[in-house]
Amino acid sequence: MDRPRSNLEQALRVHDPKEAHLPAQPWTVSDVEPPATIDRLIHASMGRATGSISPVSLALAYLDWALHLAESPGKWQKLGEKAMRKAARFAMYSVHAQTDRDCDLCIEPLPQDRRFRGEAWRRWPFNLIHQSFLLNQQWWHNVTTGIGGVSAHHEQVVSFIARQLLDTISPVNYIATNPEVLDTTVREGGVNLLRGAMNFLEDYERTVAGKPPAGFEDFMPGKHVAITPGKVVYRNRLIELIQYAPTTKEVHAEPILIIPAWIMKYYILDLSPHNSLVRYLVSRGHTVFIASWHNPTAQDRDLDMEDYLRLGVLEALNAVQAIVPQRKINTVGYCLGGTLLAMAAAYLAQIGDERVNSITLLAAQTDFTEAGELTLFIDDSQLNFLDDIMWNQGFLDNRQMAGAFQLLRSHDLIWSLVVQQYLLGGRQTVTDLMAWNADATRMPARMHSEYLHRLFLKNDLFAGRYKINGRPISLGDIRVPLFAVATETDHVAPWTSVYKINLIADPDITFLLTNGGHNAGIVSEPGHKGRHYRMAHSPSGTNYIDAENWFLSNAPVEGSWWPAWAGWVEKHASGMTPPPEMGARRNGYAALGDAPGSYVMER
Repeated sequence: MDRPRSNLEQALRVHDPKEAHLPAQPWTVSDVEPPATIDRLIHASMGRATGSISPVSLALAYLDWALHLAESPGKWQKLGEKAMRKAARFAMYSVHAQTDRDCDLCIEPLPQDRRFRGEAWRRWPFNLIHQSFLLNQQWWHNVTTGIGGVSAHHEQVVSFIARQLLDTISPVNYIATNPEVLDTTVREGGVNLLRGAMNFLEDYERTVAGKPPAGFEDFMPGKHVAITPGKVVYRNRLIELIQYAPTTKEVHAEPILIIPAWIMKYYILDLSPHNSLVRYLVSRGHTVFIASWHNPTAQDRDLDMEDYLRLGVLEALNAVQAIVPQRKINTVGYCLGGTLLAMAAAYLAQIGDERVNSITLLAAQTDFTEAGELTLFIDDSQLNFLDDIMWNQGFLDNRQMAGAFQLLRSHDLIWSLVVQQYLLGGRQTVTDLMAWNADATRMPARMHSEYLHRLFLKNDLFAGRYKINGRPISLGDIRVPLFAVATETDHVAPWTSVYKINLIADPDITFLLTNGGHNAGIVSEPGHKGRHYRMAHSPSGTNYIDAENWFLSNAPVEGSWWPAWAGWVEKHASGMTPPPEMGARRNGYAALGDAPGSYVMER
């Protein structure tokens, strides 16, 4: 007797709308002994007060650091010597600065630290104030790092906490110690502080009421952004699939399917008309499909990673194949969507499904051993704490996620805004990218727990331990051409981590590194000033080159990376054809409404 097909295998072969509504199994964090309900409730309550940060995780890091420091008298001696040298250097600078305002500083800010660049910080006494702060900041870095025996993770956590505390007491944040705020207050007679108070009250009211930040209303999906014409051609409980209307008489035979991250609304790739990647591709004659993710609620708590794979990637592939039959599909995955796409591609390769023509990964990690500063929030204690918070809520709230991202760059994303909006009384000019960034989504409890435990903490995917439909998958099974894009200043998916895709065995890989961050580096339309990229092609069988040498051996090319990537996609095309119809009614994929659909509107 033939064995019954699994849900995943059915999704690969048959479109069945009922599959989208299969009941999930009850979720428990531990397969051995589920935590007591009282424990979970206590942890969830604590999480509301701690910003979802585990106090135990912080205490373990602190004790590891403090106990090893306590038994390291040699380190004390070095710290004392450093303190004396810094004090002497500061004293010499204080004397010279009295007579020569333009004398050399005793310490320069780090390249990414823009807080003290203004000319006003060279005036007495503000030159002494900011120089003493930077010297102390450097000394505390020495205190929290370089202690034998402290685990690398705990050292990162303690150093991070020290930076947060120092950022809190930075002289930039206070009226009396910030010359730019003082000058503005004197010049405007304190009106700037009145405006700042009004800004604070407005922001507080919006936060309490759950409203978007000020200026967001000028970038509403379907009105100002996400306005590329198209139709929703498929919907299940997790995605709406949008097909975009052609603008050319002929199109490339192979369609493009884009899988964005479910932590974000899809329209980062369809922002304003001038910087929409979707519109750019359509203008070049591509048939483009994109998945728009449902914003989960507590009712979706039991959705897991396989649900996202099946209902997200595989069902989307089914729909595209029905609308553009007998054609392979160029697939694109962004951030977490890229990780999910890589998993799907490995699974499809394993079972012999050859519908994928090429894979493009945008700022997407497959190896999580060097996953950047986000790993500060990833350890067993922290994940256990987070599991209980999500168990109580049914999801991880977007505000809880946003707080973690903001802390990683607190002086840029928190304190600089406090100064600008509440002390100087100004308002940032809201851009489409900023408005999109405030339009975050939630994460179902079960799925997010699996993602953090199995990918971030255990790195099961890259190690070949990750199972789909009960069988381990290997990224080394991927054989189709692969294009990976990374960004130079990405704090979410560091480019050296994304680069590790080159360690998988067989694919023909083109790797591109562009300047910018995780989002701004991807939204890099032609004509965008100050853009450059490096690119190299590694045919199958090429020997591995480490990231540092790769960077040094590939010179930057000025301009946007979009044309270079689009040319690569078109190189793997088989010719031009008349545009397909919008949807395929006879195959069960009738147009359900206009883009951008309903899921993107969910709050």
